[in-house]
Amino acid sequence: MYALEEPGKPRVLLINGSASSHSSNLRLIQFIAQSCSQWNVQVLTDLKVIPHFCPETTLENSPKEVEQLRRKIQASDALIICTPEYVFSLPALLKNALEWCVSSTVFESKKVGIIVASASGIKAGEELRLLLTTLNAELNSDCDLLIQGARGKLQDSGEPSMVETREALQQFIDHFSAWIVNTSKN
Repeated sequence: MYALEEPGKPRVLLINGSASSHSSNLRLIQFIAQSCSQWNVQVLTDLKVIPHFCPETTLENSPKEVEQLRRKIQASDALIICTPEYVFSLPALLKNALEWCVSSTVFESKKVGIIVASASGIKAGEELRLLLTTLNAELNSDCDLLIQGARGKLQDSGEPSMVETREALQQFIDHFSAWIVNTSKN
């Protein structure tokens, strides 16, 4: 599941919450994946393949795409969810993916870092924290980053173009690394 996994390094699943294939969030998580050699990284970029949530579906008869998502989350030591804000809320694709996890325990005590990179992002961050708390994920305020006006603060590579943003992202990565260091399942 994690290509070229190196023993001793935590497995970190990076989830792109954006519906756009050219989003700042996608570029940002790809930059993080390339920059963080201290982790075994898997990037989940396309939540479009996950069918619409159906509450009548049981764990035993979930669609294969949902099972694959749950397995990826379960196999990770920690996650980073990077999302924009759409109309003062989470993108529907991300909320849909999280709804499929409610009846499972895949987020139970899973450490999750949050990055909201958007024009504003405040409401999306609030909603994501509420959903992850409901899923029993572990959250850490030092691993919660809001990049307002993201489009103007990120280069095409996803690398922050402003010193303050670069420093905030590095601080997020440092705190996240320290937080998850003892969760690796070697």
